[in-house]
Amino acid sequence: MPKVFSDKDVLTATNERLEYIFQHFDNYYFSVSGGKDSSVMLQLAIRKARQMHVKFSVLYVDFEAQYQSTIKHIEELILESQDVLERWYWVALPLSLRNAVSVLQPKWICWDLEEQKRWVRAMPDNPWVIHENNYPSDWTWFQRGMEFEQFILYFARWFHQKKGGNTACIVAIRSDESLNRFRTLVNTSKETFENKNWTTHLKLYGQATHVFSVFPLYDWKTSDIWTAVARLDLKFNDIYEQLYKNGVPLSEQRLCQPYGDDQRKGIDQFKALEYETWEKVLNRVHGVNFGNIYCRTSALGVIKTQKPHTMTWQQYTVFLLESLGLYVPELRDHYYYKIKTFLNWYLKKKGIHLSDIRDEEPKALENAKKVASWRRIARAIEHNDFWMKRLSFSQNKSDIKKLLSLQEKYHNLLNDTTLGDKDLEKISQLVNRGGQDV
Repeated sequence: MPKVFSDKDVLTATNERLEYIFQHFDNYYFSVSGGKDSSVMLQLAIRKARQMHVKFSVLYVDFEAQYQSTIKHIEELILESQDVLERWYWVALPLSLRNAVSVLQPKWICWDLEEQKRWVRAMPDNPWVIHENNYPSDWTWFQRGMEFEQFILYFARWFHQKKGGNTACIVAIRSDESLNRFRTLVNTSKETFENKNWTTHLKLYGQATHVFSVFPLYDWKTSDIWTAVARLDLKFNDIYEQLYKNGVPLSEQRLCQPYGDDQRKGIDQFKALEYETWEKVLNRVHGVNFGNIYCRTSALGVIKTQKPHTMTWQQYTVFLLESLGLYVPELRDHYYYKIKTFLNWYLKKKGIHLSDIRDEEPKALENAKKVASWRRIARAIEHNDFWMKRLSFSQNKSDIKKLLSLQEKYHNLLNDTTLGDKDLEKISQLVNRGGQDV
């Protein structure tokens, strides 16, 4: 196993790495996110650059759905770096990002002009911002909706071509955050800059570049980050203090776009920490309301319809079931079984095949439960009609047993204020009072 960690303290080692970067690379830019790691890295770089009388650039990709505290901190870092700053690239372009809270919309595009009315924030108004109407003319490689991962690769190549020489893309990756990151650092077969294992030769779809990803904080731990903030009096994003006060352990605090695979687990933090931002986050992409309802709050809460006009009621029904399955798969299966029974009844009793069921029927007939339609089915799921009374089912002992089993596993399944069903509310009151005779 090759030696990875230095025998020096991480602060001394990082200062030496920053000095090495400024001495041995022809040009360099720091990639920041507004999170704790990149913030500490940048502030250490600012201090070192002042000592060495050098200037550098910074890349910040704004994902639109950000905490206001993060934007405030980015602006704070811009002011802090003015005397050593060559250029700050604040990118607010329509990039494609992962949407892990929806199956039917697995991607969403931030800063999409077609969705401007639903933007979480207004476009930042400062001279550093690069948006769809003012990006550099030589960014011929940029395409609306391109993947974030594509963008950073093409940006790196463009930055190098503009500057020449050897370019360092400096990133605040720490190896203790994941096994994959550790493997990247200990990989002895990768191409590095002058045999420095904390550098990696960057390639664009297999083609070599003169750009190297550089990780000066690779051996830091979370405790080192916060120790540096305290002892060196560094600025930090206030949202971390709020996260900590809200019960999120230091090791689990993440500040990326809120709809990603990791972030969806705590997406309702927006509601707790920045309630004024929450509603916009909620309505920005499809499926987020499920992230709110099924993450930590009542899993049987009634939701307001968000059916996209481009989606049929049948497609919307599938969307609701799949989204529900991300958080409470047993509840999804319960509804699926009820819907399947409902459709089989219409086939056997009415001779109506699945393909014959219409998206909509007259509302009066739907409300009277005299016809089958996908809208009727979707509405039942939207209202979290556990008994599926809207599909002509009635409460039974088997469903009550299933409900109590779910309540035992998902402690916030029932909430008296959101159920909208008298029988369900009665069971909820008994359960939440600790009653045994349900």
